[in-house]
Amino acid sequence: MRCRACHSELDKPGDYCLVCRSQNTECVVCEITRERVTLTMLDGEDVLGETTITTIPESGERTEVVERRNFAGRVADEIRRKRPEAIYAAGDRGILGDIRGELHYDFYRVTEENPIETVIERRNEPALAVVETPPKEKIGGSHSTLIGGRSGMKVIHLVAGHPHVKKVIPGPIDAGGSGSQSGLRAKATRAGKHGNVRLLLRDGSSVQENRVVTTAPDRETGERVRADLNELLDEEGLR
Repeated sequence: MRCRACHSELDKPGDYCLVCRSQNTECVVCEITRERVTLTMLDGEDVLGETTITTIPESGERTEVVERRNFAGRVADEIRRKRPEAIYAAGDRGILGDIRGELHYDFYRVTEENPIETVIERRNEPALAVVETPPKEKIGGSHSTLIGGRSGMKVIHLVAGHPHVKKVIPGPIDAGGSGSQSGLRAKATRAGKHGNVRLLLRDGSSVQENRVVTTAPDRETGERVRADLNELLDEEGLR
């Protein structure tokens, strides 16, 4: 591939041109699994190329930590070559966190089903702002008690850790619900007109409705955050 500005030959499709200092990739879409990350470079609706980075998990706790760090580093190096305006990611959240730790870019979540098509469809929409505040600093409000004890706190920190969540405000506890033996369950409900959602916690006969303030400006984009929160709760077996 050649640079679209000066037509110099690029080492890999979508690379930033070091001759004329021009960007050739608008955004990178990352499809992430524990063993493989596929990067697709986009310029508008055009797919410039695809790169796959793989790793072989090794046994042993310390070895796995090193292996994951090296894996994330290789993916980050490939993204740096492109200097994109935005990065979209779908898939394994643990590996995504490792990659984010290696880069000074904002990452935007997309669903695992047809992520490239989703990004192309959204390319004219403003990207949601990312909040880097630590989860514990996003939790506030007048109600400090959470149902479910440590499990309830785990859910709240999980939701507060989402990059498009600005604040989680615990609500009062209603102990008049119907009993359940399934343990603590959580669910993000339909977004409001300003893009915020409600997080329902249920534990036995107790129900707690918590307000989640997001960076979404409206109901439609708030629904994207809601769906991603529920996917996160599903992955943790909490919904």
